[in-house]
Amino acid sequence: MATIGVAIAVPEPHAATLESCRELFGDPLARAIPAHITILPPTEVDPGQRTDLEDHLRWVCEQVAPFEVHLRGTGTFRPVSPVVFVQLASGISECEAIEAAVRSGPIRRELEFNYHPHVTVAHHLDDEALDHAFKSLSSFETRFIVDSLRLYEHGADQVWRPVGRFAFGLLPD
Repeated sequence: MATIGVAIAVPEPHAATLESCRELFGDPLARAIPAHITILPPTEVDPGQRTDLEDHLRWVCEQVAPFEVHLRGTGTFRPVSPVVFVQLASGISECEAIEAAVRSGPIRRELEFNYHPHVTVAHHLDDEALDHAFKSLSSFETRFIVDSLRLYEHGADQVWRPVGRFAFGLLPD
């Protein structure tokens, strides 16, 4: 069994900025997890499922046109979960559609919480650190074009390693 995840990678230089902030906030996984918008959270798969999942990701991505994501400001899942994130101001509906399509394939995974696209910047930290993260990035803003999904494998060391890229197939309107 391997643990995989599917995500939209935040491009440079924005990824480095958010990862550096996450590290400054004290998140121990800051350098292990690239800045991303989760599509399929960490999920255990056996080798046969992996091939089926990759075929499904290709099919899903062929149906999707590149779109813009606008990240702006911060949000939190507290008190339900100790997470601070950068919010999506646009690109939400596209992420939701992609997430639903990916989870409708060979890897059917029930979610613990309703899907809410975001970029985590602080996780499992004390309230003071989470408050600091929330305030520090409250004016963060950037836009970028999303043109693919990434498949990540999660090592025993908790590092996310990219193992596949699936380009979108439709031309934008």
